Amino acid sequence: MLGIDIRAARATWTVALVLGAIYSAWLMRQTALVFIVALLFAYLVSPVVDLLQKAMPVLSRGPALAIVYFALMIALGAGVFFVGSAVAEQAASLAAKAPQYLARLDKPSGSGPLDAALGQVRAQVEAHSAQILAWMSKAGLSVLLAAGDIVFVVLVPVLSFFFLKDAGALRQYLLSSVVEAGARSVIEELLRDLHLLLAQYMRALVILSAAAFAAYALFFSAAGIPYPLLLAALGAPLEFIPIVGPLIAAALVLTVDAFGGFEHTVALLIFLPLYRLFQDYVLSPLLLSEGMELHPLMVMFGAFAGAEIGGVAGAFLSVPVMAALRIVYRRVAGGRAAIR
Repeated sequence: MLGIDIRAARATWTVALVLGAIYSAWLMRQTALVFIVALLFAYLVSPVVDLLQKAMPVLSRGPALAIVYFALMIALGAGVFFVGSAVAEQAASLAAKAPQYLARLDKPSGSGPLDAALGQVRAQVEAHSAQILAWMSKAGLSVLLAAGDIVFVVLVPVLSFFFLKDAGALRQYLLSSVVEAGARSVIEELLRDLHLLLAQYMRALVILSAAAFAAYALFFSAAGIPYPLLLAALGAPLEFIPIVGPLIAAALVLTVDAFGGFEHTVALLIFLPLYRLFQDYVLSPLLLSEGMELHPLMVMFGAFAGAEIGGVAGAFLSVPVMAALRIVYRRVAGGRAAIR
């Protein structure tokens, strides 16, 4: 009577609700990030807890978690004491010698074709060394602030503890809220696939990061490249960021080498691509044999798009989010076909 189309009004109301939900999720992105990081941290700790319970069946979930958390605190403290002190010493040495290195930037190169090519590479790195070093300082400050944030230091382990302790109850509660047997079966399979995906992904990231630290530290030390532990400590955690992280790590290594006027450019230009090939085409496929199945172009797009949307956190979460969406689509589509 008033010229209002009921169907159009319902569609408009639905669109408004969806947009409101998206906007609310965007406003709560920091809180969501804390819960996601806590969930991923739980996937790192879960295999250790399961192994301890298998070795000691008398332990319930709570005491096993307490023992694992206490052991992790001791291991992290020991790692910071032994490795962190050496990294801090090398970082202080680099900062102290920075004026001397700046004075070497005008050092002429040789006259041969190889020297000329390397000179061009060094010149490009040197031309952007100020920006990269400024970024390193800003990024290092951001990491320190994030590491010292009470939210991440306290809430992430606490939330992870509850995720690990009550994971079975949460799963049963979610399944019990589904009435239809067919839909419940689809959700159960979906949860199992997502569990395997996240467990495998986090395990792979830890192994890739540890492998990168060991490879960088050993090669840099053997080749006589200065500050090997510092460069390895900078490059290893960047393995958690697909595509972008390894590129930043290579740029940092080349910048420090050029910034200090050292003569390791050839060794670095050989080692870095070779290790990247080994990491991307041998080690990563071995660790991520199932579940991911994403084309490299999709990984690149997701990493850059995630970095554009959410910075470092967006780039880090891009690959598991795309893989999870793929699993959800495949399971939901298959479930609908089975129900029909």
